[in-house]
Amino acid sequence: MTEPGNIMSVDALGVDLIGMIFYPKSPRYVVDKITDPELFFSVLKKVKAKKTGVFVNETKENLLRYASEFGLDYLQLHGSETPELCRELKEQGFRLIKALNIRSAEDFRKCEEYAPYVDYFVFDTPCAGHGGSGRKFNWQLLDSYKTDRPFLLSGGIGKDDAMAVFEISNPSCAGVDLNSKFETAPGIKDAEMLSLFISQIKNKEK
Repeated sequence: MTEPGNIMSVDALGVDLIGMIFYPKSPRYVVDKITDPELFFSVLKKVKAKKTGVFVNETKENLLRYASEFGLDYLQLHGSETPELCRELKEQGFRLIKALNIRSAEDFRKCEEYAPYVDYFVFDTPCAGHGGSGRKFNWQLLDSYKTDRPFLLSGGIGKDDAMAVFEISNPSCAGVDLNSKFETAPGIKDAEMLSLFISQIKNKEK
């Protein structure tokens, strides 16, 4: 997310995590989107959701700098970051989310290397741009995920997918990552559409 008013609107919906992209090649690159730093950072201090920074092969120095500057609660690593880096960050007290692209059941084997150091995995659809593809991978592959580390499901989830999410039987599925299908522009969420989706989820849980 990139715009203070939009962040406040989405935070008011009771979401668990709010993501900010720190990948310079992304159209959602938050550093370039901040037009009023004083307002932006004052809003970040007020949000109840956990602030998550999304990085792609970033240096450790920049990870630490942005985590401090933006008050990040989670670091989401969306590139080819190593288990060793995850271990180092965990030892420094960071909560981590590791994104993995899922093409086949074999891709879940990578989870074993990262599981001791991460709080969540994000399973996403492979694409050239490190996320934001707007496409789903084959969710039936999730039956092959046996690690007890919880995961978030990402990749092309839209407003009509709430019921399909409930058909996922894997007990490690902890939630969904809602991105491009809920945007009016890169980095700007449609709060009304999100509200309807969240309502569907909550009504189904009753």
